Amino acid sequence: MVTVHGANISPFVRKVRVFLAEKNIAYTLQPVNPFTAGPEYRKLSPLGRIPAFQDDKTTLADSSVICAYVERTNPQPALYPTEAVTYARALWFEEYGDGGLAPIFGGEIFRQRVVMPLFFKQQGDEAMAQKAIAEKLPPLFDYLEGQIGDNAFLVGNHLSIGDIGVATQFVNLRHAGVTPDAQRWPQLSRYLASIHGRPSFKAVIEEEEAGLKKAK
Repeated sequence: MVTVHGANISPFVRKVRVFLAEKNIAYTLQPVNPFTAGPEYRKLSPLGRIPAFQDDKTTLADSSVICAYVERTNPQPALYPTEAVTYARALWFEEYGDGGLAPIFGGEIFRQRVVMPLFFKQQGDEAMAQKAIAEKLPPLFDYLEGQIGDNAFLVGNHLSIGDIGVATQFVNLRHAGVTPDAQRWPQLSRYLASIHGRPSFKAVIEEEEAGLKKAK
């Protein structure tokens, strides 16, 4: 039995959930609030972060580690390219999402507009969010627009960890009321609509939207 521990609105939890769905692996989501998780949870995730993962063989933490493990233990359908350059590029885009997009989409926009008011009952820093939207998002979008071009995927001819790692971050941006302008970034907008429309993403997005609506 596979268990994913974490909060469904986390982009990193979503990344693992989508990865498992694309692999057709059944799992149970065990809710964990990372802000209140105690010492028992740290036995699963020593840094206290989400997600954590358990199966009948091991316990792991960190979304990238979890996805790499699942790929090794369940190699089909392949979500990591085999050719060296495309493999490296897929890892790069995963990191672009984890390390490049997440701090801005999450910390400067989603946290201020969604997490603070809904879960902490405090007003977020809207000035921070607006500044990030105006100044920090355009260069990130420009880069992805150029990388995608008229392709269906960021790397190769099928979905990879790179696509999942990038697209999961845009779900949180969407929850915060921000999407790329289709006039300015038509390829990025087309790409996100396609990836988010996959059953693996669509199911979790709808679940999250319903939960956020209920929390308001």
